[in-house]
Amino acid sequence: MTLSAESARARHLETVAIEVASTAADYVRSRSGQATPARTKSSPTDVVTHTDMECEQLIRSELLARTPGSSIVGEEFEDDSGGNNVGWIVDPIDGTVNFLYDLPVVSVSIAATIEGRTVAGAVADIHRDEVFSAARDAGARCAGEPISPTGIGDLRNALVATGFAYDAELRAAQAVVLTRLLPVCRDIRCMGSAALNLCWVGCGRLDAYFERDLKLYDYAAGILIAAEAGAGVEPPSERAGNLTMVATPGLFDSLSRVLNRAR
Repeated sequence: MTLSAESARARHLETVAIEVASTAADYVRSRSGQATPARTKSSPTDVVTHTDMECEQLIRSELLARTPGSSIVGEEFEDDSGGNNVGWIVDPIDGTVNFLYDLPVVSVSIAATIEGRTVAGAVADIHRDEVFSAARDAGARCAGEPISPTGIGDLRNALVATGFAYDAELRAAQAVVLTRLLPVCRDIRCMGSAALNLCWVGCGRLDAYFERDLKLYDYAAGILIAAEAGAGVEPPSERAGNLTMVATPGLFDSLSRVLNRAR
């Protein structure tokens, strides 16, 4: 079957995202165990390392070399406005606190947009040397092989992941949610990389993941990958209290009910 021009373009941008995320992952991996803080952002615990900034500069350079004139939204620097309809959403190190402590859950996340709509993305796992990717309406992959979520349908048997905000008041509220969820699921994990958690739901390593207060660069690539893999997804919105949630389809409604009651 011949791909439409739109689908072909999305697959091309997926390939670009894979190449650049892999290059960036190699760079971050070479700096593992050498992280040094450069500054903080929203709170004293919201740290930025020198490698975060160096990696984002590398990613921007590589993306513009492959797609001249595109726009770039990144975590560490001001937005670049380009002259065409292609955009990139970049998180140079998702899991910076893990990287600072040399813990092995760290990723690079790159999403591509056309006319503001996310159409492709890649998430590179620094330490497992894996790259998850997807193109809209073309499925999701890990190392080029199709992925799919688990078939778990009972929350009591579900392994659920979450994460915590940097704001102290919100963290306290998130702790209350855990007291409601933990008794009714298999177990809960908090591993420190939103992008990887989203991909791990997509490939069946987790049954569900939720977190409040994520930023666009945290989830743009990962939520597309999870959705294209076949998971149920809820992007953050004011209506849902800025909650991001992904789950294998059989768990989506039951998990949503528990989280809404806890909220």
